[in-house]
Amino acid sequence: MVGETQYRDMSTYEMQWYLIDLLDKLQAMNFNAVIFQVRPAADAFYPSKLEPWSRYLTGQQGVAPNPYFDPMYFMIEECHKRNMEFHAWINPYRVILSNNDALGASHIYHKHPDRFIKYGSQMYFDPGIPQNRDFICKVVKDIVKRYDVDAIHMDDYFYPYPVAGQKFNDDNSFKKYAKKQGFSANQRDDWRRDNVNLLIEKMNKTIKKEKSWVRFGISPFGIYRNRKDTPDGSGSNTNGLQSYSELYADVKLWVEKGWIDYNIPQIYWEIGHQKADYETLVRWWSRNNYGAHLYIGQNISNIMKTPDSYNSSNNQLTRKMELERRTPAIYGNCFFHAYDLAKNSGGIADSLKANYQRYPALIPAYLHLHDKAPKEVKSLKTEWTKNGLMLKWKRNGNVKNPKTAQHYVVYRFDEYERPNLEDASKIIKITHETECILPYDGRTYKYIVTAVDRFYNESEGKMLK
Repeated sequence: MVGETQYRDMSTYEMQWYLIDLLDKLQAMNFNAVIFQVRPAADAFYPSKLEPWSRYLTGQQGVAPNPYFDPMYFMIEECHKRNMEFHAWINPYRVILSNNDALGASHIYHKHPDRFIKYGSQMYFDPGIPQNRDFICKVVKDIVKRYDVDAIHMDDYFYPYPVAGQKFNDDNSFKKYAKKQGFSANQRDDWRRDNVNLLIEKMNKTIKKEKSWVRFGISPFGIYRNRKDTPDGSGSNTNGLQSYSELYADVKLWVEKGWIDYNIPQIYWEIGHQKADYETLVRWWSRNNYGAHLYIGQNISNIMKTPDSYNSSNNQLTRKMELERRTPAIYGNCFFHAYDLAKNSGGIADSLKANYQRYPALIPAYLHLHDKAPKEVKSLKTEWTKNGLMLKWKRNGNVKNPKTAQHYVVYRFDEYERPNLEDASKIIKITHETECILPYDGRTYKYIVTAVDRFYNESEGKMLK
């Protein structure tokens, strides 16, 4: 995950160099997707007619990069060159994070100040106002329509985290809309959850109507509900802030209803944490997955600085990675923050490359969106070129059709080895091209190429003869 960072202090060229270097390092660690923040606070890391340029990009909201460039388009192109997905990360409600933040002249707040709520030192869209849901979905539609994103992503910022001694004053919208939504005067918490539910459902429909293959993912706060606060005891054996009751985010419902395509709970605590034990939460989310894609949100700083209770000379990376691999329903991990990977904080990059991400991996298929494999490739052959031995094939389908081949996987097996396409160690290339330079050492190998569609369904393998 790549969030807002020190971009405001960089020139255009420095930012581009920084991002290219970051992606090169992530590619070397075999990461297959990048979640990049494009809307930190109702502003944009891309040219938008709906919202001003982000203050996190240039230091002043509404001011474009100079020399001009489009960071989101740049990142999409660079990610796709490296066969990495690009997930556009937005925050739905937050607008001002500090009293010192000035809004750009084109900000929607200036037209509709009655649709916003100040809370602490920050300001938010009022989630209870239907026009705000419409506007947020309009922003998402614009992104999906104009950019070749692979997913829209939201993190844990729904209703704001509680500020001690202060009330989130949504009295006006509660009086105006709660009864229309079927809630009584003593059901404000349920009404707030319903407001977020309505946004999530509407956003998913907005995305899929525009492009059926673009996914919608959430990385919620790591605790859904504590067991002691759940009437039926279905919550986790934890004792901390709850996404359900403090942030009004009913993530379990969203997964069950199919409103989100993947879930990345932020389980940023250590194994053995007294109030939020990592292992307890990993197992709870695994049991409450409802068949959706589940990835575990990892905090690099916590992992690499916390000693393993079994061996205090080690950190907790090994135990956490091994726990994920033996726990059902977990598809992988998402690491925050990406610059900690680039800096190799605590040696994490070295460890991932040597142990847990030694080989490239395909993203698991999103079968609930489309479950038919594309046609296999045609005319597989080799020829010598000035660059070496080239493996070539022909596309079997229309690249503009997301249900046909979009990229390809090249596997290599020893001459007498039985091919197993489940073995990622045999992947030598994942590419959007229809050719691949083969590593050559004088030995004889079997080569198999598969086609993969935009939903990550993989075709039958075509073997070189």
